[in-house]
Amino acid sequence: MDFDTIDIVAQPELTDSYIGYLDAATAKIIDGAAALGALRSRIEIQSEFTRTLIDSLDKGVGRLVDADMNAESVRLKALQAQQDLATQSLQIANSSPQAILSLFR
Repeated sequence: MDFDTIDIVAQPELTDSYIGYLDAATAKIIDGAAALGALRSRIEIQSEFTRTLIDSLDKGVGRLVDADMNAESVRLKALQAQQDLATQSLQIANSSPQAILSLFR
């Protein structure tokens, strides 16, 4: 049976079977809609989980970059301090070479 073949006027004796067919078709439509609703819920849950995961990964990467930048900043400051000390040592050595030589005697 098909929706196109239902004709109550031409075959009124088949009305009960038409109603049964329509009830069965309606039940299948409801089952299909319920399955689609369940799939939609699962997709929304997975989508929210993915959004949360992406956000936490972005935060983690940001923290790693910040940590690397802090370590590099400390390393740069240490190198600058060494350079400043070396420059000061050279200035002292150039200003009084005799005093430096007396230290080594």
